[in-house]
Amino acid sequence: MSGRGFQQSMAGETPAPLGSGGFEGGGLGVDRQPAFTLIELLVVLAIIALLVGLLLPGLGRAREMGRLAVCLSNGRQLGVGLLMYVGDHDDRAAPGAAGFQENLTRWHGARTRTSEAFTSFGGSLTPYLDGGGSGGAGGASEAVRVCPTFAGVLDRLAESGRGFERSAGGYGYNNAYLGVELAAAGEGAWRVREDRTGARLGLFAQPGRVVAFADAAFPEGGAPDQVIEYSFAEPRFHPAYGDGGSGWRMDPSMHFRHGRERASVVWLDGHANAQGLVFSWSSGVYTPAAVDLAIGWFGEEDTNGLFDFGAGGK
Repeated sequence: MSGRGFQQSMAGETPAPLGSGGFEGGGLGVDRQPAFTLIELLVVLAIIALLVGLLLPGLGRAREMGRLAVCLSNGRQLGVGLLMYVGDHDDRAAPGAAGFQENLTRWHGARTRTSEAFTSFGGSLTPYLDGGGSGGAGGASEAVRVCPTFAGVLDRLAESGRGFERSAGGYGYNNAYLGVELAAAGEGAWRVREDRTGARLGLFAQPGRVVAFADAAFPEGGAPDQVIEYSFAEPRFHPAYGDGGSGWRMDPSMHFRHGRERASVVWLDGHANAQGLVFSWSSGVYTPAAVDLAIGWFGEEDTNGLFDFGAGGK
């Protein structure tokens, strides 16, 4: 075809319609996709918010379950350390507060002045918490491992200058029956014969049903989180005044901090598990009320059976 014929042929072609590859408004004629309307966008955002709301509680529970598992592992280490101490000390448990009137020593540490916080050295049990035994020959660490759920509370107490027993890690010891040597005082009552030695394990009828350690804290209204660390797991009644209804009820110290419903408990035979809050009580001397802070006791029987020399409570 000649050039003249080619020009005539091109001139006779029909132009491409707009929107099918031609030009429109100076731009390429690309098909436009419909956009989200404002209502559709709001619906999507609402669905996302609903899903997040459904998932977050589950994630929070899973995270707390993980912390509880770590806490129980810490507790088992305390139990092993206690049994190692017993093996080295003629079947006697560690004293919980040797020379209690001096107020310078605890099972978890010591201090030189009562105005100071306890350090993680010098306690009756601290040399046994590294797995070394016989004074800590293993050489790893003498510090009680901190309950991860309670770590933030300990930090805030230290920052505020109100904390004194950080070295307890958030755990309390059954000092009332285990950390002292007791003598019978009649009608179910006991008096402290010696606080520089602990009780003989052979006195406990069923060690697997006797509390050795538990998550612990105490009400302290001026503290940042309304609680302060406390290194003893108190029984329901003071041993010096008998057990049950005729006794003098103690303010509780078991802290059901895991989901505000469960506490880690270490038993005298070394095993550990989680227990649920069953009963709480407050004398009114300490604020806020213990029940408002998830502090109380587990066990159905209102006795010291889970702490004392008997067969154990339920």
